Amino acid sequence: MPDVLALNEGSVYRSLFTASPDAVLLVNEAGTIVLANPAAAQLLGYAVDELTGLPVDALVPDSIRPRHAAYREGYSRNPRVRPMGTQMELVARRKDGSEVMVEIALSPLQGEGLPYVVAAVRDIGEYPRVKEALKRARYSDYVAKVGRMAVDTRDPQQLLQQIPQIAVEALHADASVVFLLEPSRLEFRVASGVGLVLGEHEGARVPNRPDTPPGIVVATDGPLLVSDYSSERRFKVPQSYLDAGLASALAAPLSDRGETVGVLTVRSKQPQRFGDDEVRFLQSLSNLLAASLQRVRNEEALNHAQRLESVGQLTGGIAHDFNNLLTIIQGNLQVLEDHPAVAGDSFAPQLVGAATRASRRAAELTGKLLAFSRRQVLQPTRVNVQALMESLADMLRRTLDQRIRIAVEIAPDCPPCMADPGQLESALLNVAINARDAMREGGELLFRAQPCIRLPAALLAELPDHSPGAYVEVSIGDTGTGMSEAVKERAFEPFFTTKEAGRGTGLGLSTVYGFAKQSQGAVLLDSTIGQGTRVSLFLPRQREPGDESGQSALHANEVPRGLRVLLVEDEPEVRNVVTNFLNALGCKVTPATTAEMALTKLAGDERFDLLMSDIALGAGMRGTELAELARRRMPQLAVLLMSGFSSELLDPGEASSPELLRKPFTRQELTRAMARVLAAPR
Repeated sequence: MPDVLALNEGSVYRSLFTASPDAVLLVNEAGTIVLANPAAAQLLGYAVDELTGLPVDALVPDSIRPRHAAYREGYSRNPRVRPMGTQMELVARRKDGSEVMVEIALSPLQGEGLPYVVAAVRDIGEYPRVKEALKRARYSDYVAKVGRMAVDTRDPQQLLQQIPQIAVEALHADASVVFLLEPSRLEFRVASGVGLVLGEHEGARVPNRPDTPPGIVVATDGPLLVSDYSSERRFKVPQSYLDAGLASALAAPLSDRGETVGVLTVRSKQPQRFGDDEVRFLQSLSNLLAASLQRVRNEEALNHAQRLESVGQLTGGIAHDFNNLLTIIQGNLQVLEDHPAVAGDSFAPQLVGAATRASRRAAELTGKLLAFSRRQVLQPTRVNVQALMESLADMLRRTLDQRIRIAVEIAPDCPPCMADPGQLESALLNVAINARDAMREGGELLFRAQPCIRLPAALLAELPDHSPGAYVEVSIGDTGTGMSEAVKERAFEPFFTTKEAGRGTGLGLSTVYGFAKQSQGAVLLDSTIGQGTRVSLFLPRQREPGDESGQSALHANEVPRGLRVLLVEDEPEVRNVVTNFLNALGCKVTPATTAEMALTKLAGDERFDLLMSDIALGAGMRGTELAELARRRMPQLAVLLMSGFSSELLDPGEASSPELLRKPFTRQELTRAMARVLAAPR
């Protein structure tokens, strides 16, 4: 290789090549690495002599290797200078199989008479901007992981054991401890931990006093950030912490519905290790852990209550807290998405998009929890019944026993219905699964939909509108074993099931019943032993545009600028998100943390156009009570309530029930809800 030797003989070139802070590779026309500098060896995890003679394709991840080969072939036909930062970032594969995000600059030497290309490779993961974005995205992934665990794990001990390990792993800390308050609230018990110091073992007791590390967190009822234990004066630092080399710490209370049950803390041997991002992350973990622990306490307290109500309160409580977290996450992601620094970056929008998609999946998870407990906030919309049923039938054909034939019959004049499409699909799926279990040897499953010209006599008392075509009948029939009269009478009872132990919860048909009732409709069961069963849902038909009264489509999404809004929200981060949304709409926002504070402001000289309040406002008056009192005093005041919990907090049969906005919501959903309440007659 005379050309290479000539290059190596030049001491200046050799020094520049060796001293370059970027990884530099000299690659020949065959795609083989001829020379590599020490920075390349360090970045890629090889020795310098190992890189020499290695095909450059070995540094490309398997998933993109075919594309890279095509790109390299095209580049060899038309070599050109390609500086860093002009294209999207790439990924390099290290020797150990791990991957690193990089920028690559290419400089062909053909013009200098050398058949080589110089590739300069830079690790962009070291950029401060990218590191911050990656860190936040990583924290979001951990929060989503813990959220799934909090929902899926029935044994709180499993979560207690895993949370400290997750906190240490996510925050690159050295220790993490969960302190739980004893029933007397006089002392803490060490429930679990990683990297415990001398004398700090599971079961150990710590006094609940403001001069102890966990005690000050409960006393201040907020997160505690310790930059350096050696200069800490707010509480007495145990000598064992200093002996273990611990320097900084972060702690957050385990609080659920206003009750503190313990403290989650992380510690590091590095001073000033934690910042605002870490505070928010640890608060998210502590809220999820507290909600899970509180769920167990509620289970024990509600042993003598109806089982469905118990499950509803537990899942609703978790969903409420999780939806508050998701409101904060999604709201800040929407603001971040429009930020010039993000919009003008080639990589940041991908991170924001990934986090947004993860938060949407988390919102879907809480929706399933609320549907299970029949406490979901339904969002009725126009549903194309034929498209929905055919899609569901196609999915079932691929998943059910092949001996079950599935047919779909939709009347040509079948109109759209008004229902929550996701919950309607879930209800139909519940019925279909029951039908499958009733046809062990196979049979026929028939999906039908048609306008209801005449209501069955059994439903005349249940449904208010008896006019022809007011409802759409959606039914699923099977040719299974059928039900006896005794079973039919109890079919919609919660937890009633005829299946053997372990094969059914008895919640399928009761959930269908709850959905139909919440949708202002009804459900009818027709079954005969040996002939099969048909379950029919009667759902309101979508009204034609001409049926709408009192509202103009022109104002469906308009909010007047300068609108005076009284915002009542006890969660500071949620309040900040909603305030940002309202400010972006040109509203004048007056915040309040309690219903009592809001009533004081309403009684003052300031005038408001809209009262926007969360329903659950801590230990004081609820948002529903505030709305009722406010409208008595000011009948012209528009009211919009927010909740991550339950539509049962409102009376759907009451004409004056306020509009309810479900958490988490987007800026567009908030705008539409505000426009509706402002346009509604009062």
